Amino acid sequence: MTVKLCCVGKLKESYFIEACAEYQKRLGRFCTLKIAEVADERAPETLSAAEEAQVKAREGERLLGAIDPKDYVIALAIGGKRYTSESFAAHLESLETRGTRSVAFVIGGSLGLGDAVLRRADETLSLSDMTLPHRIARLVLLEQLFRAYKIRRGEAYHK
Repeated sequence: MTVKLCCVGKLKESYFIEACAEYQKRLGRFCTLKIAEVADERAPETLSAAEEAQVKAREGERLLGAIDPKDYVIALAIGGKRYTSESFAAHLESLETRGTRSVAFVIGGSLGLGDAVLRRADETLSLSDMTLPHRIARLVLLEQLFRAYKIRRGEAYHK
């Protein structure tokens, strides 16, 4: 299965780059991993609701451009479904068993995801009830994907 991460913004800090690269390398033996980074919108600290919607819409257009029409799309959102590591592994296995060839996980920018992206999503996923910066969400998702594949194979790692 191909796993895509479609993310707003680039990793800038070396410690995030190195940590994500390590999980990308580890995941290479389980799946084809692709990461698409789209530009984030420059915006002042304080925005009106309409301005926030415009920022999310512009970032959303870029994200949608990185998603293939055949992708099964899982958008990361605070209100999304929560899984244990075991149930997440089982869910990914179920998708693959049903013939899903490509899953695209979508991570928004600092304001979250726009309505168009959420409408395109086949499901939403929450990594936590807490708000996570998109750089940390990417790292946590990569780690959980690696953990899921290890669980599925019955290999040591998950405790």
